[in-house]
Amino acid sequence: MNSDKIFSITRTVCKEEIDELAHVNNVVFVLWVQDIAKLHWSELTKENPLDDIVWVVIRHEIDYLGEAKLNDVITIKTWVGETHGVKSVRYVEIYKEEKLIVKAKTVWCLLHKTTFKPTRITDTIKNVLLA
Repeated sequence: MNSDKIFSITRTVCKEEIDELAHVNNVVFVLWVQDIAKLHWSELTKENPLDDIVWVVIRHEIDYLGEAKLNDVITIKTWVGETHGVKSVRYVEIYKEEKLIVKAKTVWCLLHKTTFKPTRITDTIKNVLLA
């Protein structure tokens, strides 16, 4: 992946994200995967909002490779992959320091915001995603 196509954020693990095993709960990782996708979309469309569409998840594939604990500094990276029809694949990697601890592949479906019916991804939207 071309590094200039990667969107990245850094955050610190808080106590609400810790489970009874004293590490970040798996459900929290799923939330982070969804949250970074939404943040990236907001960043991509901040100059030209596309208010008549909405993205929904239709598939998550997640590999848990390590753990994160309270106060760990986490870097979350995402980029867009294959995009055609009504679907777009997004990849996410989560790091603790330099170590990859989670990798995910999520398939998103584009919907019309009013009808909630699948909507074909136009070249305009594809250009935004792959900017």
